[in-house]
Amino acid sequence: MAEGSRSVTGGKGMTVAPSPLNEVKLDLAIILVVGGLLLLAQGRLLDGLLAQLLVLTSYGVLGMLWIVVRAHKVLQRIARDRESHPDGPQ
Repeated sequence: MAEGSRSVTGGKGMTVAPSPLNEVKLDLAIILVVGGLLLLAQGRLLDGLLAQLLVLTSYGVLGMLWIVVRAHKVLQRIARDRESHPDGPQ
């Protein structure tokens, strides 16, 4: 690779740009992976179609609420930090 080229990964492997919402992104990734595993396993764990639907729906709603609450807390923290440091970077 040429010395002055700009690689997406910068030659350091896969990285994510610093963001206050990285915590929420990680939570979302974990929820999606566990949800996929639950989707694959629920047919063997539960017999009734209604029970399967209830488990998957409950997991989806709880996962959604978790992400909304976590994102809300992070955004509140960002707003609070901006109010306390009005001359800081925006």
